Amino acid sequence: MKTIYLALLMFASSLGYSQIIIGDNVGTATDKTSVLLEFAMGQNRGIILPYVRTLPTTNLVAGTIVLDATDPTQAKVKMYDGTAWVDLSSGVGANITTYLASQPSTTTADPNAKVIIGSNTTSADGVLVLESSTKAMVLPMVGDTASIPEPAPGMMVYVNKPGFKRLAVYNGAVWTYWKP
Repeated sequence: MKTIYLALLMFASSLGYSQIIIGDNVGTATDKTSVLLEFAMGQNRGIILPYVRTLPTTNLVAGTIVLDATDPTQAKVKMYDGTAWVDLSSGVGANITTYLASQPSTTTADPNAKVIIGSNTTSADGVLVLESSTKAMVLPMVGDTASIPEPAPGMMVYVNKPGFKRLAVYNGAVWTYWKP
């Protein structure tokens, strides 16, 4: 029920080109003019990437990020850079077979089953699409990945710790850290 409510809220907000804050009504960004989607501070939670059993090959947009479960015993977080899929798991695969058992197994998806924020339409083929040339998503911020209880494969957060500010992705076995 929460998922349906969230999807409806996001859809309704996207029609008005508004900003969405998940978790509270304040968020983390101090300047809201450049933000489409953001998350509450201090929640020790992340955003979960879609699990894909086959990497997409058509209608790809640079910046697409997924949990590649092509081989469920070697799952990796990957990003499409505009020409190829880049491994964000530093070559370390994770066995997510158990997690996949609770995921939908259908290989055909409704191309219109997506949430678009920032526009009424999009040519991007994604589940959640942020459309803007001037605004971005602020990832969920955590002080440390060790404080996240039971992270799920495909989780992505921003570690906002003095001296250790970076993107962190979890593939089900290890956290990989990307420094700006």
